[in-house]
Amino acid sequence: MKVILMGELRGKGGEGDVVEVAQGYAENYLIPNRLAMIATPGNLKQLEERRHNIEKREAERIANANALKEVIDGKQVTVDANIGDEGQLFGSITTAQIADAIKAQLNAEVDRKRIEHAGAIKTAGKHNVTVNIYRDINAVVAVQVGPEEEPEVEEAPAEEPAAEATEEAAE
Repeated sequence: MKVILMGELRGKGGEGDVVEVAQGYAENYLIPNRLAMIATPGNLKQLEERRHNIEKREAERIANANALKEVIDGKQVTVDANIGDEGQLFGSITTAQIADAIKAQLNAEVDRKRIEHAGAIKTAGKHNVTVNIYRDINAVVAVQVGPEEEPEVEEAPAEEPAAEATEEAAE
C-alpha cells in the first residue's frame, strides 16, 4: 500500500515521501497515529502544492542538525558511576544518562533514542558513542565513565634535612 509520510519515520523516509508499506502497518499504525495518509490522486496533488513548504522545513531541520553536530561532535562528556575494584561498573550506563550528561555539560538537547552504542557500557574508561541527529547527520561523542585516568607518578618520600641537622647538633 502506498502512503504519504506526514513526518520523519526512521527507516522509511521523511515528510512528503511516498513509500510502500504493508497494508496492516498503514491501517493499524501509520494512519490512526497521523504519521501517514493514503496516496490517493487527490492527496498526491495536495502534496505537490505543499512541496515548497516541506522543502523549507527540511532545509531548516538540516541546518539545525548541522548546528547541533558542530556543538557536540568530537567532544567529551563525563558520567559518574559506581566503579568496582577491577574497573567494572555496578550496573551499566544508559542512553538517558548520556543524554543528560550532554545536556548538562555541552548545553545541547539530544533525544536518548538517537544515541547508539554497541552493547551496554559496563566498564570504566572512555567509550565513543554515535548520536544520530537527523537522517544521515551523525556526531561522535566520547563518554568518560568515572574520573579521568591520571598517570600515576610515584612520589619519593620527602627527606627531612632539618631533622638530620638537629640530630647532628645534639651530638
